[in-house]
Amino acid sequence: MSVVGFDVGNENCVIGVAKQRGIDVILNDESNRETPAVVSFGEKQRFIGSAGAASATMNPKSTISQVKRLIGRKYREPAVQKDLKLLPFATSEGPDGGILIHLQYMNEKQSFSPVQIMAMLFAHLKQIAEKNLETDVSDCVIGIPSYFTDLHRRAYLYAAEIAGLKPLRLMHDGTATALGYGIYKTDFSAGGPTNVVFVDVGHCDTQVVVASFEPGHMKILSHAFDSDLGGRDFDEVLFRHFAANFKEQYNIDVYSNARASKRLRAACEKLKKVLSANPEAPLNIECLMDEKDVKGFIKREDFERLSSDLLEKITIPCRKALHDSGLTADRIHTLELVGSGSRIPAMGRILNSVFRKEPGRTINASECVARGCALQCAMLSPIFRVREYEVQDSFPFSIGFASVEGPVCTLSNGILFPKGHSFPSMKVLTLQRSSSFHLEAFYTNQNELPPGVSDKISKSTLFTFLFGLLPITHPLKEKFSHDGFFNISEKIGPFHIPHSEKAKIKVKIQLNLHGIVTVESACLIKDQTSHSTSENNVDTHAENMEVSTREASGVMHGTDDSYSAHSSGDDTRKSKAVKRQDIPVSESVDGGMTLMELSQAQEKECQLAEQDIKVERTKDKKNTLEAYVYETRNKLLNTYRSFATDSEREGISSNLKQTEEWLYEDGDDESEHVYAEKLEDLKKMVDPVDHRYKEEEARAQATHNLLNSIVEHRMAAGSLPASEKETVINECHKAEQWLREKSHQQEALPRNADPVLWSSEIKRKTEAFEVMCKHVMRHKSSPQKTEDGSGSDHRSKRDDGMDVD
Repeated sequence: MSVVGFDVGNENCVIGVAKQRGIDVILNDESNRETPAVVSFGEKQRFIGSAGAASATMNPKSTISQVKRLIGRKYREPAVQKDLKLLPFATSEGPDGGILIHLQYMNEKQSFSPVQIMAMLFAHLKQIAEKNLETDVSDCVIGIPSYFTDLHRRAYLYAAEIAGLKPLRLMHDGTATALGYGIYKTDFSAGGPTNVVFVDVGHCDTQVVVASFEPGHMKILSHAFDSDLGGRDFDEVLFRHFAANFKEQYNIDVYSNARASKRLRAACEKLKKVLSANPEAPLNIECLMDEKDVKGFIKREDFERLSSDLLEKITIPCRKALHDSGLTADRIHTLELVGSGSRIPAMGRILNSVFRKEPGRTINASECVARGCALQCAMLSPIFRVREYEVQDSFPFSIGFASVEGPVCTLSNGILFPKGHSFPSMKVLTLQRSSSFHLEAFYTNQNELPPGVSDKISKSTLFTFLFGLLPITHPLKEKFSHDGFFNISEKIGPFHIPHSEKAKIKVKIQLNLHGIVTVESACLIKDQTSHSTSENNVDTHAENMEVSTREASGVMHGTDDSYSAHSSGDDTRKSKAVKRQDIPVSESVDGGMTLMELSQAQEKECQLAEQDIKVERTKDKKNTLEAYVYETRNKLLNTYRSFATDSEREGISSNLKQTEEWLYEDGDDESEHVYAEKLEDLKKMVDPVDHRYKEEEARAQATHNLLNSIVEHRMAAGSLPASEKETVINECHKAEQWLREKSHQQEALPRNADPVLWSSEIKRKTEAFEVMCKHVMRHKSSPQKTEDGSGSDHRSKRDDGMDVD
């Protein structure tokens, strides 16, 4: 097993892996460190990664890219609609309000969700890692933007499960970058924390993290972001500029042609990189549209002027992160700039104006997230030993819980997990209820979320009615058991809460390592008084609760399963034993997948993967047949020429020509079985000729081996007694005579005739000859030992009770 970290970007993916000597980045099949985040659907198979990117220009409407912008989003979100206008593939709104992607595949119209497309990417990255490491890959840590909501995070977990991965953690990109930066640093001051700002300008977003480092410890002070500002927006500035120029100069509208738009955007991205190192750059595209070649030119200062609004927008999350951290610019020690969109020179000047520091570029801008995720995976996995290093992350949103009575929190603002709260974290609510009730999780501050994102998270139902008294076959129990909310057993109930009184319900709510909030468990608390003295009055408010927190940086702590409570009366102290009884909890996630939907997606992915394998096997078999045709034709003219008769040569040549014509006409698209049959038929004709050719060389080698053996045994016979020597010499003579006669017979035949002397026959003769000679020599060597006294030595030693080898 191995542990890996995945950075699935909007444009490219990077795979980090933990090895004994540290963290490394895996190369894909094209020996590149970055793999395009692209899935393209051909007529009969998918092309993922580099192969998908190569198909994008020729097949834009069936090529899915930038899926990171779509996963976990609602179709009607304004930001989603803006993105979809730039993407060439067809989409629609799904039954749950999500996004459906439509395309043509296997001669059918098919629809996929962004989760399914992301699962295809994960499966491809998993395959690359397993091929590179030559071992199974399951445990992983996946980098995610800090602005991902609960639904985004769950969608990543769904996709990973479909792909056969087991994420140990969904880790914020900035936190992963900070971990990779801080764990290897040895020059942090012991006198106080070192504060570092990481600005990550990616392809589609900008994330800013303020981290505090001390020896053996790292704490994230704040996260800030702009989910709609990245390198692609600077590309779009160039795209609009040249699209307008080309319409005026060449009278072509690239917006009307998906392929032309794709090519121009790719050229603008390259142009932006050239301007990062040069003051000016040309743009040339052959046959962009309507068979017209286009040319353009731009200076860096003009590009910066066109991008001035974007550059100014980058300062907004920077100032917000600084404000939320509680620090001032003079308390920031270092500023690091990373991300694929961070190479624009003007960006450094803008950041310098905010933090009053020149940004450093000491971190690998494209690989830092994957490396940090791989390092975190090694820290969480039991198969690696990593030195102690504490990672304390903070959650970027405020989360509250509410029931029909209102917010379930004693705090005035109704927040259960405030923004900046460290996680994982567990909180325990104690509620007074007399019947089943709902708890709804939601984000309490819409302004903290990306624009247009819903504040709803999930809804949990806690069943405190006569559930335990229902028979096992009751439809309600069957429904919950089928949907997977919990397993039905006799341990649930029976219990009954009379409507006239309220029971104490203890609810555990967890904000886990992935940043997902769930109602982990609930139980009914029953107090049993040890004697009959009257108890204090119980608070009968509709909403009476306690909040207790069990939390630590990077560690989750639960509460005890049992405890004893004491209440005091007027003059008497009474001891109460507490019994706990689990309460069934069902969770409904707004926009989440059911177990049935997840199972169907896994089955669909398996079918698609099997189809890809089938097509690849068919291609291999077709290529093998094609190569065999050309190879055999060449051999007939050279190596096989003297080993085939005229009729054989004519027959083979005719069949090779027919097969070649068939391959490029009717046989261009056949099944693996048909190609295999064609190859087998050809081999039946060619194999006799091939055997004669190979047999000549094998026969010469076998003859050489037999002659060498004859010479060796003839020489060895010189030390034998006369009778034994004569026996060995005779055997040598017989073998030599047999070989001479057979060789004469073979030499009398033409090379295109089947041999009368096969190499296998010579090998058998050699073996029989050697066995006979060795038998004679071994039989006669034993008396010789007795004559020189060795035999008497053996007997004397064995008589002394010693075994001699």
